[in-house]
Amino acid sequence: MNVYDFDKTIFDGDSTRKFFVYLIGKYPRLWRYFPMQAWFGLQFVLGCISKDEFKGKFYHFLRGVENIEEEVKNFWNGHESGIFHWYKAQQREDDVIVSASPEFLLEEICRRLGIRYLIASKVDKKTGTLLSKNCYGKEKVPRFLKEFKAEDVECFYSDSLSDTPLAKLAQKSFLVKKETLILWNVQDIEGK
Repeated sequence: MNVYDFDKTIFDGDSTRKFFVYLIGKYPRLWRYFPMQAWFGLQFVLGCISKDEFKGKFYHFLRGVENIEEEVKNFWNGHESGIFHWYKAQQREDDVIVSASPEFLLEEICRRLGIRYLIASKVDKKTGTLLSKNCYGKEKVPRFLKEFKAEDVECFYSDSLSDTPLAKLAQKSFLVKKETLILWNVQDIEGK
């Protein structure tokens, strides 16, 4: 099996950020959440709160969205073309996506692409409450191992060195820069 990060790996950009911008355009009243998001964003950058705490506050804007399921579908209608061609050319039926983005946001695009296995951050789509740890960095490994065996990972693909712990499970890993794949020797990364 091949394992992939999603944002900036098989998708051009950050799906959560693009979804937020899409919703702001449709629901200008969501701007009322921006001061709180900016405040907690600053607190995160300064190291005063964790990424999980920041994400838990950031997603509160979902409370202002009336039909979130329909909005997710509409979002992907306009953004499905952001899936990189290299991924479509090598896609397999046993692919696994492991992402920090909200599960409810990625379920629709995975369904459209025929991707059966998705591990992502669990966020209540109605309230924005973070229901699990943010599926980021080293947190991806226990989440993955809960569902699959490490020895089954043939190749791993990510745009970020923060995914080194998951990359170490794979027989071969690749760093992704848009449509360019670079062989990633994870043993050369500090903190083996």
